[in-house]
Amino acid sequence: MTVVGTVKRRKICILIDSGSTHNFLDPSVLSVGTYKVESIPKQQVMVANGDKISLSEQLKNFQWQMHGVTFTTNVLMMPLESYHMVLGVQWLSELGIVNWDFKDLKMSFLLNNKPILLINEKHMDKAIRNSSTALYLCFYTSKMHSQESTSVLQNQARELSRKQQDELNFLLQTYSEVFTEPKGLPPHRPFDHQIVLKEGTDPINVKPYRYPALQKAAIEKLINEMKDAGIIRDSASPFSSPIVLIKKKDGSWRLCVDYRNLNSETVRDRFPIPIIEELLDELHGAVYFSKLDLRSGYWQVRMIEEDIKKTAFRTHEGHYEFLVMPFGLTNAPATFQRLMNSIFKPHLRKFTLVFFDDILIYSKTWYDHLHHLKIVFELLVQNSLKVKRSKCDFAAQSIEYLGHYISYNGVSTDPTKIQAILKWPTPSSVKELRGFLGLAGYYRRFIKDYCKISRNLTDLLKKDAFKWNEQAEASFSQLKHHLCNPPVLALPDFTQPFIVETDASGVRSSNRLFQQRTITETSTTTNL
Repeated sequence: MTVVGTVKRRKICILIDSGSTHNFLDPSVLSVGTYKVESIPKQQVMVANGDKISLSEQLKNFQWQMHGVTFTTNVLMMPLESYHMVLGVQWLSELGIVNWDFKDLKMSFLLNNKPILLINEKHMDKAIRNSSTALYLCFYTSKMHSQESTSVLQNQARELSRKQQDELNFLLQTYSEVFTEPKGLPPHRPFDHQIVLKEGTDPINVKPYRYPALQKAAIEKLINEMKDAGIIRDSASPFSSPIVLIKKKDGSWRLCVDYRNLNSETVRDRFPIPIIEELLDELHGAVYFSKLDLRSGYWQVRMIEEDIKKTAFRTHEGHYEFLVMPFGLTNAPATFQRLMNSIFKPHLRKFTLVFFDDILIYSKTWYDHLHHLKIVFELLVQNSLKVKRSKCDFAAQSIEYLGHYISYNGVSTDPTKIQAILKWPTPSSVKELRGFLGLAGYYRRFIKDYCKISRNLTDLLKKDAFKWNEQAEASFSQLKHHLCNPPVLALPDFTQPFIVETDASGVRSSNRLFQQRTITETSTTTNL
């Protein structure tokens, strides 16, 4: 990936390359200052086209900046042409745990308790592609390529070898139909969605909301698209719910039906929803991870015929009903999870995890992973389920899943969510405080004595109790501080003994579950 750094206020283009064992600097960068370059015995470097180049100079303790942080790096001097500097495993190994998303070209790590998120600079990639000069992708092949460097390269998330890429691409091409747009309605299955109303419930009929002219045009466009796709049809149902438009990140609109009145009269489906922590506990020993995201998953489930009328909704120009399971129904998550569990049941907790429309495949070896992917693809084809290719990750050694980063080394927090917590302003209402605690509490297993630290905040959630004070501010800051440098938790090995460490007082307890490393932190508070 390509990023921007600075040397004495001059911008430099940097390639971060896990295929390079060492760091390299173009001599032109040294024109901005005075540096002491040392001579070294000649070393051989192989570049992208297979040519070998001899290097005989290095610069120690070279200082440069990125994201307001000063780095000190040892570099070998080498003409790079398309870049000013290449950072390889030599630099990556100094960062500790690195989360690298190769699909979106993002990289995150903690440096001096500060979360750093690097994103590929696309405009630089374009300039490089347009360059007539050859692009160097350095791979250092001298005796300096030590066993330690090899070990680091194997443990860091990295690109696949050419052979692995070819094998993976062949598999994806073989099952390319999995990634196509759905054509027509999905098939009826044993788990089509039904809406069971409480006894004696009359048809739900809620007046439609009023919409400004701009939104009316968007509604008409979305309705036409849904009718063309066969998702909805005209309705004469006695049921009707209003719609709302939700603005998406890209500025477009999403049409949602407000089913709150219908949901209040629906008998609840108590099918168990997976607990995220329990899902992650299954991943010990896995090296390769792939993540699949179903394409509009709910719309790949049919409504049973007799309940289609209950999904009806009105707009300013018509009355419609869903032929597929719409978003917003109270039992839709249970129906979807029941379907997915049924399809993947033989493989759950062996090499597959399913949380609604997010499917994770995990394996200990490369060829196991290809085999496991093949099994999952076969099941998707057999059940006419479609996957959105742009939201998938394949054969990663570190991957984001359900708000966590997972790898062979363990489970860590998602740096983007941690950034949101760190930037959260001081709450001025119960609603804002509840939002902060909801996000921070998602990572409570990473925080020792979470209940003790957050007690001053949770007390403010009580009726008429919200009054921000010094104690609340201290707890607010302390939670942020602990999340600045959260631990990487170990994945439990259920073949080995566990150790529980507990510390209890009259009003609260703190517990730690570990083997050689901490697996989870728990804490509770007793209300006296």
